[in-house]
Amino acid sequence: MSSQHDIIQFVLNDKVVSVDFNANPELKPTTTVLNYLRSFPFHKGVKEGCAEGDCGACSVVIAENNEGKLSYKTIDSCLVFLPMIHGKQLITIENLADSGKLHPVQQEMVNHNGSQCGYCTPGVVMSLFGLYKNHHNPDREVIEDALTGNLCRCTGYQSIIKAAEHACSCVDADKFKLHEAKIVTLLSEINQDKSTVEINTPTQNYYKPLTLQDTLALRRKYPLATLISGASDTALRQTKKREFLNEILDISDVAELKYFVEDEKDFKIGAGLTLERLKLHSSEKLPALNKMLQIFGSLQIRNLATIGGNIGSASPIGDTLPLLIAYKAKVKLQSADSERLMPFSDFITGYRTTDIRYDELITAVHIPKLQADTFVHSYKVSKRKDLDISTVSGGFSVQLEDGHVKEIILAFGGMADQPKRAAETEHYLMWKPWTRANAEHAMKILLHEFTPLSDARSGSEYRKLVAANLLLKFYAETSTPGL
Repeated sequence: MSSQHDIIQFVLNDKVVSVDFNANPELKPTTTVLNYLRSFPFHKGVKEGCAEGDCGACSVVIAENNEGKLSYKTIDSCLVFLPMIHGKQLITIENLADSGKLHPVQQEMVNHNGSQCGYCTPGVVMSLFGLYKNHHNPDREVIEDALTGNLCRCTGYQSIIKAAEHACSCVDADKFKLHEAKIVTLLSEINQDKSTVEINTPTQNYYKPLTLQDTLALRRKYPLATLISGASDTALRQTKKREFLNEILDISDVAELKYFVEDEKDFKIGAGLTLERLKLHSSEKLPALNKMLQIFGSLQIRNLATIGGNIGSASPIGDTLPLLIAYKAKVKLQSADSERLMPFSDFITGYRTTDIRYDELITAVHIPKLQADTFVHSYKVSKRKDLDISTVSGGFSVQLEDGHVKEIILAFGGMADQPKRAAETEHYLMWKPWTRANAEHAMKILLHEFTPLSDARSGSEYRKLVAANLLLKFYAETSTPGL
C-alpha cells in the first residue's frame, strides 16, 4: 500500500493549491475549510454563524471530475476537514465574478434586492450558484430545498427565490462552463495517483485511502482511528464539543462505496453514497425513504452525509434508522479477510453502540423489495419541518392478507436509548383485522410500552402521545392505500 505523504492538493482560484501540513504547522489535518479560507485576506466572504451546519453562512461549492464533466455540490465548509477536498475544486463567493462582471446569480440578487444586512448573503449566493449549475428552470420546490440550509434573519426569502428563478432561467454559459476542460485536466492530474493520502503531524495522524482494499487494511492497522465519511456528525465533536481527534480514517473518497444497484430481490446501497444521491435514487423505488430524506437536514448536509455514517452513528434519533428496521434492511460488514450480512435490527446494540468489530467497516445496506400487500411509511415529528432533529420518528410496515395483519413492524426513534420496535403493540395486532377499532386499542398498549426521556425538545408524555397518534395515522394511510 503506497502513500502520498503529508500533502494534499486541490484547485482554488483556478490554480492547483498544495498544502503541506508539516511545513505549515498552523494547519492541522482537522482544520476546517471554513477556517482555512478565513486565514486569507481575500477569502473573508465565507462566514461562521453556527459552526454546526445549521445556518449556511459558510456555504461553498466543490466541483468534482465526473467522467470528464464537472459536478457541483454546495456544502457547509464548517463541517469539512481540509483533506476531504483533496482532488476537488473549491469555489467561494470571491471566485464567481468574471473580470469585474457579476455572475448571473449575483446580478439577480442585486436586481431583486435579495441582500439585506449582508451577513448571510455570501452563503445564500453560493447556494444559488450550486442551484444554477445543477438545474435549469427549477420549480419552486427545488429552489426552496436549495435554500433550506441558509437562514436569513432579515426574512428576505421571497426576493431570494425570485432571484433564483431569474438566474436559473439563463443558459449555463458562465466562466466555469468556459473553463471546464482546464479544471477537469487539473483535477485529473491530481487524482491520477490512487495511493493513500497519509498525513502525519506531531499531534495528529490522518489517513485518506482511495480504494476499498487500502481502506480495510488501514481499518485493521488503526482500529482506534475515528472513522469519517461525510463528517457531518463527527465534525461537531471538534467544533462544538472541542474534542481533539488525534487519529482519523477518512473514507469519503472511496468510489467503491458509492453505488445504488438492484437485483431481483434487493436494493443494494453503498455505505459511502451521500444522502442526496440516495434521495434521487429512491424517488420511485423506495418512496418511504425518499419522503424521510426530503426533510433530512439541508442540501448542504445531504451532500456530505452518507447512509453508512448515519447508520454508524447509532443515534436514538437518527432519521433513517427506524425506517431501515421497518424495511427489514441488512447491513454488510467487511474486514480485510471476511464479510457478513446481518439484520439491521440486530446491528444497534445500545445507546450509540453497534455490533461492528474492531477491524470492520459498514460497506453496504441491502433493502429487500416489498412483497405483495406490504406497505411501508416513514414519519418525523419535530419543532420545525426543515433542518431539525426529530422529537419522535417512526418507520412502520404492515403486510396484509385478506384484510388481516400478516406481519407488522412499528419502529420508533426518540422513544428509547436506541431505535426500538413496539413489540407488545405488534404482538396484539398480529392476525387481527386491520381496522380502526383494533388500531385504537393498539394505541392504548403503545402509550405504556415506552418510557421516553423528557428533554429540551419534548416531555415524555408528549412523546408517548405522538407515537400513538402516528400509529393511527399509519392505519389511516394504509387502510386506504394511496391516500
